[in-house]
Amino acid sequence: MLGLLREICTNDLEMILAWRNAPSVRANMYTRHEISLQEHFAWWQRLQLRDDQRYFIYEYNGKPTGVVGFNEIDLINSISSWAFYSAPDAPNGTGSRMEFLALDHAFTAMRLHKLACEVLAFNSAVIKLHQKFNFQIEGVLREHHLIRDKYVDIYKMGILSREWEDHRAFMYKKLTKLSRA
Repeated sequence: MLGLLREICTNDLEMILAWRNAPSVRANMYTRHEISLQEHFAWWQRLQLRDDQRYFIYEYNGKPTGVVGFNEIDLINSISSWAFYSAPDAPNGTGSRMEFLALDHAFTAMRLHKLACEVLAFNSAVIKLHQKFNFQIEGVLREHHLIRDKYVDIYKMGILSREWEDHRAFMYKKLTKLSRA
């Protein structure tokens, strides 16, 4: 009902690149230039050699509609950073469904203690989305990232496994109710 996360395969790479290069996606990323196919394939090759990063395709109703990535996976401390983006034509609610599945994966399959992320301050929709899922603002890196000659703040956010466990049933009920509507 909420979709699924699956491993990325080589056949997904050009589709992912098209999504990643969409202006609406690039506008909320640290890397804002249009990524070349060669640069994208080099990223993929580097990713295959790392054990501290994992990326997934999010599928909804059998259609790929987003990417979820876990980075800086630290198995000693059981923490990871994460990020996600949806296809430009993804249906409403995609971000919420992806976030639910990502949190479940992080705290169940990966057995993490904490999941963290960074959000550019002007991306208030994603900050609010994370807060809806029980993420806490842990700090603000003031004027930390330069975009077109202007420095912007970065919100550092995190959620602990017990916070997700306490909130999971509520979010599941809310999302499945919305999916049926």
